[in-house]
Amino acid sequence: MKERSTQAVTEFSRALEAHEADYGIELTAPQREAMCDYYDILIAWNARLHLVAPCSPTEFATRHILESLFALPFIPTGARLCDVGSGGGLPVVPCAIMRPDLSLTLIESNAKKSIFLREALTRVGRMEQSNIINARFENINAPPAELVTCRALDRFAEMFDKLIAWTPRESTMLLFGGNKLGARIAQSSLVHREIQIPRSSERFIFIIQRSSAKS
Repeated sequence: MKERSTQAVTEFSRALEAHEADYGIELTAPQREAMCDYYDILIAWNARLHLVAPCSPTEFATRHILESLFALPFIPTGARLCDVGSGGGLPVVPCAIMRPDLSLTLIESNAKKSIFLREALTRVGRMEQSNIINARFENINAPPAELVTCRALDRFAEMFDKLIAWTPRESTMLLFGGNKLGARIAQSSLVHREIQIPRSSERFIFIIQRSSAKS
């Protein structure tokens, strides 16, 4: 195992343990170890790729990892999951660590970030269940998937209609966002519900039935 950035990773691990119950999560020791491996490789690459905004290890544990894992109850066993705009790997890498039953497609337009995703998934032992596509989602056909996730798509509000049209009609969408995205969804005809994320009054998971769209 590669040597880690010990102080930051130790703080990160302690924050996971301290706050996981707030999100209804219980990590095993191997799962927490894999999360630490993921955090370690992400901070090593972050300075040159800007994968996530700078934040403390504790904030990364809660705002990024545990928020991502909060989606797990809404992901069926054995699901095919397509993540759009995967970037730094959130929510898909933490979910993959917890759920080796998932079949994953990660779509990322930036070539260097696609390389990072491959390295991160390899580091945590989940590359075999994953397929990384280096392309803009609107330029490719959507793969078969029970779930489409998106947490950090560039110009999310602008791309919303394109993402809806692109998503297979039989898919359920899990979108992470705030009040602005919620207002945009509310204006649509989509059948959806919103789940407030713990420790935040302005962050939600929006669960959308794609089949409810008019087209």
